[in-house]
Amino acid sequence: MVVHYIGADVHSNNVELAVERKGQIVERYSLSTSIRAIREVLDAIPSPKYLAFEEGPLAGWLYRNLKDYVDGLVASDPRRNKWIASDGDKDDRIDAAKLAALLRGGYLRPVYHSDDLQRLWLKRWVALYHDRVRAATRAINKIRALARLEGQRIPGPALRDLAARRSWLDGLEDDLAEALRLRWASYDRHRTEVRIAKRQVIRRSQAFPIIAYWRALPGVGPVRSATLFAYLDTPWRFKKKSQLCKYCGVGLQRASSGQDRRGRDRPTRLELFWQVNRRLKDAVMGMTMSAIRSRDNVFRDHYEERIRHGALASNARHATARKMLTVMWGMWKCQRPFDAAWC
Repeated sequence: MVVHYIGADVHSNNVELAVERKGQIVERYSLSTSIRAIREVLDAIPSPKYLAFEEGPLAGWLYRNLKDYVDGLVASDPRRNKWIASDGDKDDRIDAAKLAALLRGGYLRPVYHSDDLQRLWLKRWVALYHDRVRAATRAINKIRALARLEGQRIPGPALRDLAARRSWLDGLEDDLAEALRLRWASYDRHRTEVRIAKRQVIRRSQAFPIIAYWRALPGVGPVRSATLFAYLDTPWRFKKKSQLCKYCGVGLQRASSGQDRRGRDRPTRLELFWQVNRRLKDAVMGMTMSAIRSRDNVFRDHYEERIRHGALASNARHATARKMLTVMWGMWKCQRPFDAAWC
């Protein structure tokens, strides 16, 4: 049986396809970036056929629309392919051929994509919420910096209360007050967008019962639970809890290199995995810190027990984060509310 391996180098305007058969490139196609054009080419290639492209802004769209037209599809991790992609000459045709060769050899690491539009739009609203929060934070920091340039310190009530803000601005020099009013208009707009996005996140989260179960845990609010759900999508992505913890930024990996003067291997050390989803790590560590600060819960008890046994505070926090994440993973797989007996 002859297998066809297809590498695709995807851009916003064009797609380069390289078809490999028996270790040789037998066909090349240069197409416009449209599902219809790509499907026509795929239909003309005999089965079995496998398609690979790198993760990027168009990867989810391509995955949902092309997965039924090939026998296998891989949206690969570009970081893993970097050294091979950077070796030798480089253009779109060469990159497509390299992807086809890597697909044939089984060297591509797939990136997970979901075809559930309800989950997809929840994830997009969660991402929009976090983006608007960052924009609002950036805007208020610029307001503080502008006031500090003139030796002014913004009083606390002026940040939220419009009357207090007007009163404070009226007491400043005209140039500074005018510039601050313009900055504040931007900040107020971002705050409004944050509230709109949060309402959408909460409304769309109601379709998934596990999010309501998670919110009963200490430190887990509506945004953190929705963020965890949206970016993980399904508990079955991970075979082991260590894989889940690494992806969320709290897992450990072993590292050792070289030998000492006596020829003995150097001690293996544990360190945090660094190729992580930053948004998930922020959510996991945020809920862990909130749980630790709360009273009378099993996660605070777990943290304090680690401290009593001599663990560093940072190590105890990460251990507690792994504990919380494992519990939430189990709740998700069983679709059951939290039971303290599990801890």
